[in-house]
Amino acid sequence: MVLRKIVKIKEERCNGCGQCIPNCAEGALKIVDGKARLVKDIYCDGLGACLGHCPQGAISIIQREADDFDEEAVHAYLAEQKEHQAEEETLACGCPSSSAQTLEASSSEVSNKGSALRQWPVQLNLVPVEAPFYEDAGLLVMTDCVPIAYPNLHSSLLPGRTVLIGCPKFDDAQGYAEKLSLILRRNNVRSITVAHMEVPCCLALNRIVDWAVAASGKDTPIRRHVVTVKGELQ
Repeated sequence: MVLRKIVKIKEERCNGCGQCIPNCAEGALKIVDGKARLVKDIYCDGLGACLGHCPQGAISIIQREADDFDEEAVHAYLAEQKEHQAEEETLACGCPSSSAQTLEASSSEVSNKGSALRQWPVQLNLVPVEAPFYEDAGLLVMTDCVPIAYPNLHSSLLPGRTVLIGCPKFDDAQGYAEKLSLILRRNNVRSITVAHMEVPCCLALNRIVDWAVAASGKDTPIRRHVVTVKGELQ
């Protein structure tokens, strides 16, 4: 242990937006349980590259006893994270249900009786990072309760959009954010429409999308909708 400068995160101020994370080249920060956390002391160089990227002012540099910064451990950790990400993409591509497909709408004028789905798969964990259906597309990013609750999905929100579905409460929210960021970086996405239920646990979808757009370095416009438990679109 040595006395040195290191990141401190004020948990009571952090709202889990994740804007600090892409600015830490060492990967020392991660969203855990909706809050930014320091993964390990040895990954933080104490230089403060993440400072100034927290809208809540939750991050500061303090001086305390900590394990010394280990550059070799950082390289190994980043390589492990990259390999893990590649494995997830490979598994997704190897699953028969995740084979990327572009679909035709059942009719030119979609009604409640016709499907407006234009691609497969739709689950955010399964979709490929690159696919033709992203090109110049509007993304519809939804919590997975929306298609059940909103009866006019296919005639209202879905036509002409590429859909991505996930559950920010039970799934890996940070994993969603990182994958969505990759999709935005590697494809020409025109816009994002966010749709989530009115219940509190769905609100995290907004943070996931906001973080992904910020991390992608692109100025992708975002439109937001809330679906009530009675199936009304707001």
